[in-house]
Amino acid sequence: MTERLRLGVNIDHVATLRNARGGALPDPVRAARVAQAAGADGITAHLREDRRHIRDADIAAIMEAITIPLNFEMAATDEMQGIALAHGPHAACIVPERREERTTEGGLEVAGDQDRLARFIGPLSDAGLRVSLFIAADPAQIAAAARIGAPVVELHTGAYCDHHAEGDTQARDAELARLIDGAKRAADLGLEVHMGHGLTYDSVAPIAALPEVAELNIGHFLMGEALFVGLAGAIAEMRRAMDAARG
Repeated sequence: MTERLRLGVNIDHVATLRNARGGALPDPVRAARVAQAAGADGITAHLREDRRHIRDADIAAIMEAITIPLNFEMAATDEMQGIALAHGPHAACIVPERREERTTEGGLEVAGDQDRLARFIGPLSDAGLRVSLFIAADPAQIAAAARIGAPVVELHTGAYCDHHAEGDTQARDAELARLIDGAKRAADLGLEVHMGHGLTYDSVAPIAALPEVAELNIGHFLMGEALFVGLAGAIAEMRRAMDAARG
């Protein structure tokens, strides 16, 4: 079991709120600093092709402002590869991206796009970035991720969280079983296992308890909860929930 489960805090939706009105506030760089001070182990920021939240200038500013790692979420495009190589963040998480989606829906299709993705991640790995692939807990996708040389997979917890919120315990438990199996399969293949998407105080414990999981990436819920208790308080409570589940 990983000695301490890491928490990556996604600050995208601070930038979403900023962009809704224009101007500079609220500042995602300030959010990154607050998250670091509150105990986050890393910061996640997704530079989308349409720049709907995080902007190009935010990436450099965040990296300058924090001493914990930046996990740069990105689509598998030449533009994003160039930006990642220019900035050199600690990590690059490759995610699927569609302009019409509200948030990242589903996992990356690795099994059907192995050759292109292998070529794409090569320069990132060569530059020293920790490459992860955001995928469903599907045996074919996990095996493909290992084949193309990705050292890390982040398993999509969205369906599990949706079923949990809906109170559909049967579907929730089935999805949790898929995540448990996926984590074991990935670890057996030598992959570092992360999980994320939709996790809350109520749903995080069974995920945080999985011994194969090294890191959770959580954003939207924490930003929403921050409206009521402050960002530092929201992160501290999530940290407590994770640590309690990990035992």
